[in-house]
Formats: sequence, C-alpha cells, structure tokens
Amino acid sequence: MLSLAACGGGGGKGDGKGKDGGTQQAAQQSAAAVTITPKSGATGVDTSGALKVDVTQGKLTEVTVKDAKGATVDGSITGGGASWTPSAHLAAATKYTVHAVAKDSQGREAAEDSTFTTLTPKNTFLGYFTPEDGSTVGVGMPFSVNFTRGITNPQAVEKSIRITTQPAVDVEGHWFGNDRLDFRPEKYWKEGTKVTVDLDLDGVEGRDGVYGEQHKTVKFTIGRNQVSVVDAKKHTMQVTQDGKVIKTLPVTTGKPGYDTWNGQMVISEKLTVTRMNGETVGYGGEYDIKDVPHAMRLTTSGTFLHGNYWGGDAFGNYNASHGCVGLSDVRGGYDTSTPAAWMFDHSIIGDVVIVKNAHDGTVGPDNGLNGWNMSWADWTK
Repeated sequence: MLSLAACGGGGGKGDGKGKDGGTQQAAQQSAAAVTITPKSGATGVDTSGALKVDVTQGKLTEVTVKDAKGATVDGSITGGGASWTPSAHLAAATKYTVHAVAKDSQGREAAEDSTFTTLTPKNTFLGYFTPEDGSTVGVGMPFSVNFTRGITNPQAVEKSIRITTQPAVDVEGHWFGNDRLDFRPEKYWKEGTKVTVDLDLDGVEGRDGVYGEQHKTVKFTIGRNQVSVVDAKKHTMQVTQDGKVIKTLPVTTGKPGYDTWNGQMVISEKLTVTRMNGETVGYGGEYDIKDVPHAMRLTTSGTFLHGNYWGGDAFGNYNASHGCVGLSDVRGGYDTSTPAAWMFDHSIIGDVVIVKNAHDGTVGPDNGLNGWNMSWADWTK
C-alpha cells in the first residue's frame, strides 16, 4: 500500500492506478442495505408498532436501541436475520438512538444509525396499585391495579405489567371490568416468596389516544402463612399459622337478615379506630358508631373484622352484627389483652379470613381483594 501511494502521488496522469483503487474500494463495500423506521430525526413517533429495522441482501447481526438515559430497549431479530422489532412498547416523549449492523453473504459489514423522538400524549392514565413497594404482606395478597381510565386495549396493558417471583411460580392476571387488573398465583403464596413487579405503563396505549405515564418497580415479600377460619354457626374463629391452630377466639357474625358473606376474604386495610355508619352501606340510620376499634377491612362493600365493645354476651354465643365479624373489645381499644386487640396485633395486610356456615352466599371475587373465590380455570380465561 505504501508503494501504491507513492506511485499515485507522482507527476504522471495515473489513469490505471486511480481506476484500480476505485475497483478495490467497491469490492470491499457490503451489499447489505440496512433500513431503520422511522427515519432519522422523526418526531411524534407512536410508541407501539412504529420502530423496525430491516435489511436486504444480508442479515442483521446487531441492533442496539437506547433512550436518552442509556437504558437499552429489548427486542429480537427475526426472519433469519431480516428484521428486528422491540419486544415491548416505547416510552412517551422520549428520544431514542438506534445502531444497526448487518453482514452480507461475503461477511462484509454495513451499519446504520438513527435518532427519533416519540409522541407526547395529550391524554394519559395512571394505575393505582396495592400492595406498597417494600411491604411484607400475607399469603392471600394479590397485586391489584386500579386504572384512572377505562381500558379498551387490555392485552397491551396486561403485557406491560411483568411479575417475577423467587421462588418461581406462575402468576396470572384477571380483569374486573375495564379499570381493574389483579394478579395472583393458583394457590396462596408460599411463605417467604419475593415478588418483583415491573409496572411499565409509560407509553402504552390503554385506549385510543390515551397513554400510560408511569414506570415503577414494585417489590414486596410474603410473610408468615396466617389463615383464620370463622365458623358462623359455632361463633368461633380459629387462627392458624402454617396450618396449625395458634388461637381460638369467640366471635359474633351477621344476625338473620344481615348475614355475613361466606368465602375467602383478604385483609385489605387496618384501622386502629374508625367510624361505621349504616348510611354508607345501605342500612339507613340503624347505627352510627364513631369509635369502632381494631377494624380490618374484608370487602369493599363494608365487611370488617373489628373490635366490638357494645355486644354484651354475643361473642361465642349468638350472631348480632350487621354483617361484620365482631370480636370482644373495650371502648378506645386501650386494653391489649382483648381478643380484638390480639387479632389486630397478629394480623397484616394480605392475611386470609375464611367464613363458613353463614346464611348467605359467597362473597364476590371483585368485592375486595377476594379473587380466591374464583376457580383457577375462570381466573385464567
């Protein structure tokens, strides 16, 4: 090459030398032609279905897509190396860079680079979720998301919520209406399971022209296995941990006409003291108790497991409530030795309370976090 350069730099015309050099350069150029869609510099790009990398007369060997923060977008090369597409939607209002490399049949490389920016949505939605990040919950706790807008593209939204567990267990989602999505395994969680949720709603089109605007990682841990069984006929509650009875408490449940739901219910809220007003659950002015102690919510419709200081000798003897499960307590809840105080102190969000032998139907799976009352076959339809 030094010799050629010296000759080419001489004073002659150099016709043949120049032509030979051009032929050599053309022979080294790859026949592969890489195309990136959208074109470089594009703005307002859709977050789904718009990004694609193709090649003719060659095969893709490398495609790297990164956002402005350097986070890589996952994707896959398909068609025997003919194209690449992302595995999920892109984030909204985000600048992306694309670097693609292909080889032709002779092994010669061709590369292409591009940048583009995704759309900024005018209408957005959020997902409010439970349990909280970093929490320890009971074995019955689903991961539940309530959306601020009705979802008409449920597959895209469900795909954007990825759940991994340690140890591994199959976790499936189920929609209640178009604004709530719950995830759970077939059976109660195993004690000690660590759950990680990638809530990647940013940029997903939940309904026409309405996009998610959050991306969070949520982690929670499953605590000890506590399941309590209320027998409305015997007026007792057996509290079990790891299948062994650790405490039997006297209770009162719903009186005739106000019977307690049967079925599996999950504690979704704990309140040291709360007001219970019959007006809020359709019972008119039958009661208004401003200081109910040690209350734990079991249904959205108003079923609680709570302390009761006005029930007299009902506990363990007869049913006297308006549908709740009552435990003996004192006004103000100051006595830590009462059954209600003990139960409150030994319970966490996500613990399971099962009611049986009540004169009512089974609680609806969407009435609270109570999807366990649905068969796995129905849950996964």
